[in-house]
Amino acid sequence: MFFMEIILFIISSLLLVICVLISVAYMVLLERKVLGYIQIRKGPNKVGIVGILQPFSDAIKLFTKEQTYPLLSNYISYYFSPIFSLFLSLLIWMCMPLFIKLFSFNLGVMFFLCCTSLGVYTVMIAGWSSNSNYALLGGLRAVAQTISYEVSLALVLLSFIFLIGGYNMVMFYKYQLFIWFLFIMFPMALVWFSISLAETNRTPFDFAEGESELVSGFNVEYSSGGFALIFLAEYSSILFMSMLFCMMFLGGDVFSFMFYIKLTFIAFSFIWVRGTLPRFRYDKLMYLAWKSFLPFSLNFLLLFVGVKIFLLILL
Repeated sequence: MFFMEIILFIISSLLLVICVLISVAYMVLLERKVLGYIQIRKGPNKVGIVGILQPFSDAIKLFTKEQTYPLLSNYISYYFSPIFSLFLSLLIWMCMPLFIKLFSFNLGVMFFLCCTSLGVYTVMIAGWSSNSNYALLGGLRAVAQTISYEVSLALVLLSFIFLIGGYNMVMFYKYQLFIWFLFIMFPMALVWFSISLAETNRTPFDFAEGESELVSGFNVEYSSGGFALIFLAEYSSILFMSMLFCMMFLGGDVFSFMFYIKLTFIAFSFIWVRGTLPRFRYDKLMYLAWKSFLPFSLNFLLLFVGVKIFLLILL
C-alpha cells in the first residue's frame, strides 16, 4: 500500500509539473500576442494555426543551440544555477492546495516563503559566477530588490495567517465561501499585486534586466539552454503568484473552472502592466518598498492582530 502511494505521489507531481510547463509555454505566447496588439501589430502568427506552435519551436531552437560559457567563469555554479532556479520555481507549485490530500501541507505558507527566499541565491550565484561586471551588477540589483519586497510580502502573509488562524492554504478557500477577501481588503490586494510584480522582476520593477544600462542583467552571459531555463523559471513563478493571488483574494476554489479563468486574468494583468508602464527609477523602487509598502503592511498586521484580540476578549 505504501509503495502504491509513493508511485501515485510521483506520477501526480510529474503531471502537475508538465501542466505548469505547458501553461508557461502558452503564457509566453499570450504575452507576445497581447504586447503585439498593445503596440498595434500582430504577434507570432506563422507557426501552426495563429501561432499556436510558436512556443514549442522556440523551445526546440533554444535547447538545440550550442551551449557557450565564459572562459573565466566559475563553471559549476554557472551551469547549475539556472537548473536550481527552475527546480525551485516548480517545487513551489507543490504547495498548491489540492483537496485530495496528496501532499498534506499544513504549513503551506511557510513552505512558499522558504522557497521564494531561496530563489534569491540562484540569481546572485548566476550573476557572480559569470565573472562579468554587468551580470554581477544585475544580480546585486535583483537581490536587493527581492529582499526589500520580501519583507512586505511576509508581513502581508502574516496578517492573513492571523486572519484565517493557520498556515494551511485550504483555509483560504474555507474562509471565502461567502465573500471574497478582495472586497474586504481591496488596498491589500493592490499592494500584494505590486509586490508580486517586484518579486518576479517584472515591469515596472525589471531592474534585474535593465536593457538600457545592464544589457540583460544577471543572465547576460547565458545562451541557449541556460537562458531558456531562467526564462521558464521566471514565467513559472509569475503563474504561481497569479495562482496565489486567486487563492488569497478571489475565492480560492481550485476545483472550479472559474478559478482558472481568474488565474488567466491575473496573469494577463502582469502582461498588461508590462505593455503600459515605464520602468521605475531605482531609488523610487526602494522608497516604495521601505517607505510605503512596509508601513502599510505593518499597519494592516497590527489591525488584524487587534481585531483578533478584541474578538477573543468578546468571546
